Amino acid sequence: MSKNKHKHHQRHGHDASAVAPSERTAPAAETTQGPVDDPVTGDIRGVLIQVAGARLLLPNATIAEVLSYAEPEPIAPAPEWLLGRTRWRGWQLPLVAFSRLAGLGVDQPGLGSKVAVLKALAGNSRTPFFAVVTQGFPRLVTVARDSLSTLGEDGDVLPTGVLARVQLNEDEALIPDLEALEGLVAEAVAQAA
Repeated sequence: MSKNKHKHHQRHGHDASAVAPSERTAPAAETTQGPVDDPVTGDIRGVLIQVAGARLLLPNATIAEVLSYAEPEPIAPAPEWLLGRTRWRGWQLPLVAFSRLAGLGVDQPGLGSKVAVLKALAGNSRTPFFAVVTQGFPRLVTVARDSLSTLGEDGDVLPTGVLARVQLNEDEALIPDLEALEGLVAEAVAQAA
């Protein structure tokens, strides 16, 4: 394989953890089939994101890009979970500390932290993307129907911004309520404006 082809494969491959540490960004694989990537098996490509005190499980299609952490521009007044605005491709994106929002722990972004840029699902034209602080690169996973089970009882109270607690093979994870999260972010940004 030539050096150019190898570089192209490395940058556009499916495993975000395979990207060299010196790379500034790691693109996420795009899907055109919606939430079910394999219509025969019903498998979904997902991403496990480590945040303080938990792992988040998201569909891979919601992640636009993964960036190295840079100190955000502060927003005042703002809740403590809204760290500020971070620059991405000409946008000023709200940067969320999910663990603070959900009361799971205190995100201390710094060396080794990453920023996952997420596509907004609710169609908010003012904020079509927002960002979440992560601890390291997201890990790509295949979510088979029989590998995912819900944890907890129906009456359990879930943390703010969490849709469900799940078990994926050996990993416990939280599925974020992205629409609720987008609403909270939009509201906090509007109040700070």
